[in-house]
Amino acid sequence: MKQDLQQIQAPIAIEMADFEKKFRSFMQSKVKLLDHITQYIVRRKGKQMRPMFVFLSSGVSGSISEASYRGAALIELLHTATLVHDDVVDDANYRRGFFSINALWKNKIAVLVGDYLLSRGLLLSVENGDFDLLKIVSNAVREMSEGELLQISKARKLDITEEVYYTIIRQKTASLISSCCAVGAATAGASGESTEKMRLFGEKVGMAFQIKDDLFDYGEDVVGKPVGIDIKEKKMTLPLIYALNHASWVDRKKIIYKIRNGSENKSTVNEIINFVKASGGLEYAQEVMNDFYQDALSILAEFPESDYKTSLSALVTYTIERKK
Repeated sequence: MKQDLQQIQAPIAIEMADFEKKFRSFMQSKVKLLDHITQYIVRRKGKQMRPMFVFLSSGVSGSISEASYRGAALIELLHTATLVHDDVVDDANYRRGFFSINALWKNKIAVLVGDYLLSRGLLLSVENGDFDLLKIVSNAVREMSEGELLQISKARKLDITEEVYYTIIRQKTASLISSCCAVGAATAGASGESTEKMRLFGEKVGMAFQIKDDLFDYGEDVVGKPVGIDIKEKKMTLPLIYALNHASWVDRKKIIYKIRNGSENKSTVNEIINFVKASGGLEYAQEVMNDFYQDALSILAEFPESDYKTSLSALVTYTIERKK
């Protein structure tokens, strides 16, 4: 039976409520403008999946500690900083249905707010001697940047292979979820082997999560993400890569030309979507997503039974079966 997030959160409900208070305090500043903006960020928080992964991974690996809160906050601070900067880079006016920081306070302030959040995360770790956590999360931020730049460089040439695609999503998406799970294990006092196992679990979840997101681009569900947005942005996702790899030389050349020159045109985008659907690209991507999903569950099965483990498994299912 599919559970909602409130049910999944049950074993960590107290920790999640405490985390919200602690996170607010970690973001506080004596500068009134900055404090006003950080309060706005806290108010428009999303589903808080990342802290959930941290706390549930801690519970599965041992016990939730004060360091688990700092680890979850470090990830949220650094990730929020990257999102604020991303909105400036993308000139985006909205984030999760709310006005972005740059839309309300302009680019200069948005960049400085991102810098502030980054520094707060770093200081939180340094002041508490959480250097192992800092190493895990800093590595994830580096990988996210590299993955984004690799995707941009490949979008220019449209020469992405399936192997390169996996590298991009592992760095861009999976690295963050894997760092949540590794931080959770590390703050529970788990061994290096168990922490690595939990990191790998998170990586598999992240890969499945991103492929699910890519499938949304083809309008399989009613979602917040506009249909065809990846095609318009010339992002080569798994369904499209599969379709191109199994097309004739002539069709491949024709579709790549359309992506390169007509991806802003709605009818052209629809033509590309229909080409992918007819080629079996969606079924293939669904199959690969399920493989990553099953790999994640197999790794999780190696940990002792607990309410945390049951909820973590349900959270993985939620990310795969979500409608948006």
